[in-house]
Amino acid sequence: MLRIAYIISVISILLFISCTPESIDSSKKAYTDFPQEQELKARTIRLDTALFRYPSRLHIRDGKAVVLDLHGTDYFFHTFSYPDFRYLSSFGRRGDAPQDMLSAENFRWNGAFLWTLDSNKSELTRFGFALSDDSLLRQEAVNLDKDILRALDFVMCEDSTFIIPDYSGDSRFCKVCRDGKLMHKFGVIPTVNEDALQNARPALAQAWRSFIDHNPRSGILAVATQLGEVLEIYNLKDSTHVVCMGPHGEPEFQVSGGYGIPTGIMGFSDVQVTDRAIYAVFHGRSFKDIARDARNGINHPDGGQFIYVFSLTGKPLKKYVLDHYICGISVDEQRGVIYATDVNEDEPILEYSIKTI
Repeated sequence: MLRIAYIISVISILLFISCTPESIDSSKKAYTDFPQEQELKARTIRLDTALFRYPSRLHIRDGKAVVLDLHGTDYFFHTFSYPDFRYLSSFGRRGDAPQDMLSAENFRWNGAFLWTLDSNKSELTRFGFALSDDSLLRQEAVNLDKDILRALDFVMCEDSTFIIPDYSGDSRFCKVCRDGKLMHKFGVIPTVNEDALQNARPALAQAWRSFIDHNPRSGILAVATQLGEVLEIYNLKDSTHVVCMGPHGEPEFQVSGGYGIPTGIMGFSDVQVTDRAIYAVFHGRSFKDIARDARNGINHPDGGQFIYVFSLTGKPLKKYVLDHYICGISVDEQRGVIYATDVNEDEPILEYSIKTI
């Protein structure tokens, strides 16, 4: 028994070290503009079926494209062949049954499997392809530790552990083991708002809600704020942390009833770390302008009209100006294209041709 306990403790230590630095060396960078700017025009992907209500995420891998429909009526996820986007099947049934999903926040590929996050059930679910290779079957569900406050995004490390943003305000992330248990927390919110740090940490964490992505080959974890204009880059291999602050600065908010009410701008809505660069969808519209236009009966399209490109160390490289407003992206650097979702269109999948960085 002692030998077994010793082996388990050694494995736990290795897992701890493998994907999370013990100490983080942080630095801050400010950027005002991008050295290159380019306008892009989309090619609309014509689908053979009408499925979507709010297609917010798109991930592509191994000849498959999966789209998350945030407000899906019957299913949250739809699978297509890639790159021809021929419809294959839907999965992640919406409903109250034990194997149904109440909500869907994001999904991630992990080898031949695909994991989904249901924040309302506080559950991660693993799906695998059937023998026919055209449909995904539910294989495993992992209940998240009760100490994790409403998981809204996640990534996976090579050792099959999870990194989930921490919304308690005590740290930046939760490291979660394969069975859903909280291992430890790491990182801090890089704010200069000392009053919020002392007196309103949960509201501060809400305001700093971020979209994340991780590339296991480089060890880069990118973190893009939904409000303001902050991109954080954690290198989980060399324990460095870079905070890139744009002209709009950190998220602005007011505390009301314990909640953080946004007062600044809509920031990023998606981020992807490729082998060469970091791509992030940026909005930049102020809540003041949104409220003013709403009072005047002006309704703007939902989404952002810019894709910002940074190096893996946080250097601004390029700004793409789009002809559509988009929510999510999937970058295929080998083919030189970016696929995007436009929730304002009946045909919501777009293709942009780019020169690889």
